Amino acid sequence: MAKGKTTFNENLCKGCGLCVAACPKKILELDKTRLNAKGYHPATCVNPDECIGCAFCATQCPDVVITVERF
Repeated sequence: MAKGKTTFNENLCKGCGLCVAACPKKILELDKTRLNAKGYHPATCVNPDECIGCAFCATQCPDVVITVERF
């Protein structure tokens, strides 16, 4: 199975959660322990080893915060 790596530009994230809902592996969540520069809880990958590189999260992000690399 393919592997992937997600990178977030966290300071642009508005915490909408669309990426969290789109992830088929359920490895994304909003980080409720901190705030970004805009005052939102940024999205983060809680289990990066499980990422399959599908990029569903990136295609759902309205602010182009997520970059997905496949390898």
